[in-house]
Amino acid sequence: MNQQENDFVFGLDIGTRNVVGTVGRLQEDGFHVVAQCTREHETRAMIDGQIHNISRVGKVVQEVKECLEAQVEMPLKNVCIAAAGRVLRTVTTRVKYEFPEETVVSGEDLHTLNLLGVDKAQQELKEEDEENKKYKFFCVGYSVMHYYLNGDLFTSLEGHKADFIEEDIIVTFLPEDVVDGLYSAVEQAGLQVANLTLEPIAAINVAIPQNFRMLNIALIDVGAGTSDICITKEGSIAAYGMIPYAGDELTEVIVQEYLVDFATAEQIKKDSTEKKEIVFEDIMGISHTIPAEQVWKLTEPVRNKITKAVAEKIKELNGDVSVAAAFVVGGGGKIKGFCESLAKDLGIVEERVALRGEEVMKDVTFEQGDIKKDPLLVTPIGICLNYYEQKNNFIVIHFNDEMMKLYDNGHLTVVDAALQAGYSTEELFPRRGKDIHFTVNGTHRMIRGEQGESAIVRMNDEVVGMNTPLLSNCRVEIQASTAGGRAVRTIESLDEYTSDTVTFIVNRHYVTCPKFVEVNGSLEPGSYEIQENDAIETRNYYTLGQLREFMDVELDPDGEIMVNNRPASMETLVYENFNIEWTTIGYADMDATYKKVEESPIAVAEKEAFEQQFKDLQDAEDIVEVDDDANADADDDADDVSAEINQEETVSEDAEKTEETTETTEVEDVKNPQDGIDIKINGENFKLQNKEKYIFVDIFNVIDFDINAGGGRRVVTNLNGQKCGYSSELNDGDQIEIYWKES
Repeated sequence: MNQQENDFVFGLDIGTRNVVGTVGRLQEDGFHVVAQCTREHETRAMIDGQIHNISRVGKVVQEVKECLEAQVEMPLKNVCIAAAGRVLRTVTTRVKYEFPEETVVSGEDLHTLNLLGVDKAQQELKEEDEENKKYKFFCVGYSVMHYYLNGDLFTSLEGHKADFIEEDIIVTFLPEDVVDGLYSAVEQAGLQVANLTLEPIAAINVAIPQNFRMLNIALIDVGAGTSDICITKEGSIAAYGMIPYAGDELTEVIVQEYLVDFATAEQIKKDSTEKKEIVFEDIMGISHTIPAEQVWKLTEPVRNKITKAVAEKIKELNGDVSVAAAFVVGGGGKIKGFCESLAKDLGIVEERVALRGEEVMKDVTFEQGDIKKDPLLVTPIGICLNYYEQKNNFIVIHFNDEMMKLYDNGHLTVVDAALQAGYSTEELFPRRGKDIHFTVNGTHRMIRGEQGESAIVRMNDEVVGMNTPLLSNCRVEIQASTAGGRAVRTIESLDEYTSDTVTFIVNRHYVTCPKFVEVNGSLEPGSYEIQENDAIETRNYYTLGQLREFMDVELDPDGEIMVNNRPASMETLVYENFNIEWTTIGYADMDATYKKVEESPIAVAEKEAFEQQFKDLQDAEDIVEVDDDANADADDDADDVSAEINQEETVSEDAEKTEETTETTEVEDVKNPQDGIDIKINGENFKLQNKEKYIFVDIFNVIDFDINAGGGRRVVTNLNGQKCGYSSELNDGDQIEIYWKES
């Protein structure tokens, strides 16, 4: 509740016949009611606890709100409500919460345990209802039955040291349309729901004190449309239930018998519990006066039918046995003979079935002296008290048009709701397309897929970010992120293709050629699209035939071809700086196309020295000719020769960097992949690569961190010692921390 409301709590009991509003606050001597207001529905806008006409119910809620605001002289914005148990479903389960090391159990740990229990119960209900899709169920409340500390039964866990804690928890669910109708009605009156519970849970907070719950007792809240049931034993709430029979069945009998409208029949029923004679007028305008006993006798068969159904439900919930005692609250239970009939059906003495009202409100003070402590007020006050019973640790939002209840740790953001809804991180943040992995000259490479589009998030129709705090009752819509295109890369975009070249000396001119590329053992052109697991190797040699094709020249068939002053053929392998001499036909002056080898004095001297060395090598028969008949060592021999011939270089370093001038050898300048950035995550070194820009969420590509494992905890994200969001930009050398913290 808003602190500006002076710690008042505003509770609304939206019943089938009445809407009862209560404003009060909890003080040391008990709960103080400072304002109360009751309004009846003018029409049957609710039937059996289900809202049928939202606008009419909303109108009555608005009237009650305005009445209370006038009494307390302040605006009321937040309200606590309770739902009737129509189509009620309950799940009882045990849940365990383990600590990484022995820990002193805190209140926050208990909240986390409760949340785990609710989540587990929800999953069990979903699996149980897999084939029945009629209803979507929503959690409206829970009660802890037993606590366990390291496997031993305990009444309270807080403050004890434990390795693990457990609890037996009973979780209640109602169809989403029942809950949604309540929310819509109060929102129409300009109110926001601060807390939602179940009517029997609210009633039991007043009617059955904690010290009574060791006994096997039934609480029956007999309203107009439903009779809600709660069973206690062994110190906790053991079961919840509901039957769709209550006060309206009695009223309908009166309608038919006395020919009156529903509102008049309702008044006749009320008067029969307070007056000896009842005066009313039927629809014909005729006035009647009847004794109250006549109404008791008229309603007796229906009353007995209701008590029999209630007794059967109680026995069903209690393991097919009766209870030791039963407490009745609510207006429907005030009809004459209800408690006596229920005692008979339960098989217990009449003294053990009682209507609870004033005697259970000893700790409730009505500051307005004219208010009578009545069974009708048990549930409205219980709704207020439930707010203080630590059941207000949830908030409700509408996520993609579905109602969602989240544990409120004070730090909830859009991403928390998305994760609870089952969204993966890939659906929330831009997804890359499929990567490709391959090797280049034995070195592993990976090309990342294209980045997709970010998820689009709207809260209350405004575009927001993933880290935007959630507001109670807000409406959140998420359009999932998209995946980018798969990685596409051609051979010609590789560094090895564009920067690795091999240069030959042809007719005393430098001819620089791109290295040929083999993919999985086969030659492929530069336009070849790299596939997953390709093995790419660059060749450091050409055949003379390939060199001729590259230069696009026609050779004189009668001319001699020499490689390093030795005869050669088109199949001869030539390596870096091999000297080729051949005669071309109709080829333009090579000076216009290729750079000529300059004969500087130093170069001449080096050349002469080389030629003498080469001659000596020939004389020693150390040079191996490489041709079609070369054995498997030909490549190694050629490398040895290349190393010797490297001494023949007669040009400066500038000459080696000379760009190719023929269109044939020009390769389009392709942007190289990003070098990446080096960062530290929780003290460990990591590298992010292949993006122009990096944000915090990119770290999930290199670390294993499950953000679905919160269990009530929150994720702490720090960048260089400062808090940050998932979209914060990362730079080289950044220090990152990410870990779970108890909320």
